[in-house]
Amino acid sequence: MCFSATANFVGSGVLGAVGVVTLTQVKHRRELLFASLPTLFALHQFIEGFVWLGLDGYLSQQVVHDMGAAFVLYAQGLLPFLMPLSVMLFEETRARRRAMMPLVVLGGLLTLYMLWGLAAYPLQVSVEQHSIVYVNYATNHTWVAVLYVIATCGSLFLSKVPVMVAFGAANLGILLVVMAVKRYAGTSVWCAYAAAASVIILMYFWKSAGIRPFRYLQVG
Repeated sequence: MCFSATANFVGSGVLGAVGVVTLTQVKHRRELLFASLPTLFALHQFIEGFVWLGLDGYLSQQVVHDMGAAFVLYAQGLLPFLMPLSVMLFEETRARRRAMMPLVVLGGLLTLYMLWGLAAYPLQVSVEQHSIVYVNYATNHTWVAVLYVIATCGSLFLSKVPVMVAFGAANLGILLVVMAVKRYAGTSVWCAYAAAASVIILMYFWKSAGIRPFRYLQVG
C-alpha cells in the first residue's frame, strides 16, 4: 500500500466531486454537516498532498510543518467532535439525539485536549514504509485513541439510520486493520480509507431522497 502526493491529490479530486454531489442532495439544514463530511475529507486529503511534496523535497520544511499541523488539526482535533455532532443533528427523534449527546460532549472534550496537545508540544512529521507518520507526545497515547474511537464511531452505531451503522462499521473495521498493520501511521492511513468510505454517505443521500427530510421534532 503506497501513498504519495499524487494519490492524495487525485483522491481529493474524486472525493471533492462526491462531496459536491452529496451537498446537492441536502433537504434540511440538519443534514448539512453530515453531508459535508465527504467534502471535508477531500480538503483533508488535499492538505496532505502538500505534506508529501514537502517531504519529497519540492517544498520547504516550513510547509511540511504547517500543512502537517493542519492535517492533524482536523484528523485529531476536529473530527472527534464533528462526527458525533453531525450524526446527532441528522437523527430523526429527540430521544435518539439525547442518547447521543454524551458522545458529542466526549468529542468536544477530546477536541479541547487535542488542541491543547497540538499547541503545547511540537509535531513531528516523517515518512515510514511509504506512509506519513505524525507524532505528538500529548496525543499519541492509547487512552486517547480509545476515546477517539468511541467518540467518532459510537454515535454511528447508536443511530437508527442503517447507513450510519454501516459507515460506523466500515470505519471501525478499517481502523482495526490499520492499527494491526500500520499503527505507526494510523492517523494518515485511517483518514485515507475513512475518506474513501465516505462514498457510503453519497449512496445514502441518493437512495433516501424519497424519505427525507425527517420530521425532526418527533419525540419517539
